[in-house]
Amino acid sequence: MGRKSTKENKNIYQISRENANLTREAAAEQLEFISSDRIEKIENEKSYPHPEEIIAMADCYKNPSLCNYYCSHECSIGREYVPEVAAKDLSMVTLEMLSTLNTLSKEKDLMIDIAADGEVTEDEMSDFLRIRNSLEDMSLAIESLKLWFENAIVSGRIDKSLLNKLTKK
Repeated sequence: MGRKSTKENKNIYQISRENANLTREAAAEQLEFISSDRIEKIENEKSYPHPEEIIAMADCYKNPSLCNYYCSHECSIGREYVPEVAAKDLSMVTLEMLSTLNTLSKEKDLMIDIAADGEVTEDEMSDFLRIRNSLEDMSLAIESLKLWFENAIVSGRIDKSLLNKLTKK
């Protein structure tokens, strides 16, 4: 077994590996196509990870949020278009989603009025932006729910075999 790192300012990849109780060597063995030297370079930020490496690490380390982190922080396209999703408990995600649904339900008729002529006029712009922001909130709540679900699967709170059985119907 390798030594425990004492490095301060560890990046998310090293923290995730250590939380999975894996040394770089053990992680490389499980990851198969990523060497311990490559893992070290990624963790010491001497090399950028590739998307397929992030997917493999997220699976190996049982940390689905690594994918969102990579996309929202390191991918040049994702930094522009992918919001960071924080892991939250199910009750918080549900309340946020229901709150946003209530807001959007109230704004539905206004959106129909704005969209009816196929353009957004100057006097409609502030309402349109408010609705767009609510839609972005809903999108983030959905992504939070997906992340909660993925975390529940990898932690064993949701039975993966039952899930597979139910989704094959």
